Amino acid sequence: MSRVVTWLQHHENRVFSFVNQRIQHQMLDTFFNLITHLGGATLSILTALCFALFTEGSLRLAGIQSCIALAVSHIPVAIIKKKYPRLRPYLVIPETHTCKNPLSDHSFPSGHTTAIFSVLIPFVLMFPWLSAILLPVACLVGMSRMYLGLHYPSDCLAGAFIGTMTALGVVAFFS
Repeated sequence: MSRVVTWLQHHENRVFSFVNQRIQHQMLDTFFNLITHLGGATLSILTALCFALFTEGSLRLAGIQSCIALAVSHIPVAIIKKKYPRLRPYLVIPETHTCKNPLSDHSFPSGHTTAIFSVLIPFVLMFPWLSAILLPVACLVGMSRMYLGLHYPSDCLAGAFIGTMTALGVVAFFS
């Protein structure tokens, strides 16, 4: 089993290093520093609340579902972060590029990635034509977390999974 874990960790570090160290560019610095905030607390809560409070019909329902999914999805995130205290990559991997004010709490899973997926999935399910726009945006938020040196790929994958599954559960509850 330890050989499998070692192999997975090695490949995860390679993917992280590629995203974080090899594709560095000033324009990407600006882009990823901006897009990462889409998964932050302020924007994700504000977006979901605005749709829930200030729209009607299907948009309002998707907004309400997003609010609930966002709130519920962060329960397992908080539990997992406490139970599996994984250090952030910039604290472990030398030469990691980081943002100006890197977070110091635990890395696994990515809360930003969880948030963006939990907010966007109800809209994707309500309006499937939006998936071509919203899913790449959500994936870019996850990638931004690696680019900024704050998360490993598995942190982002776990966040995407938690956010998606929570949103699917909330939407199913409303059906």
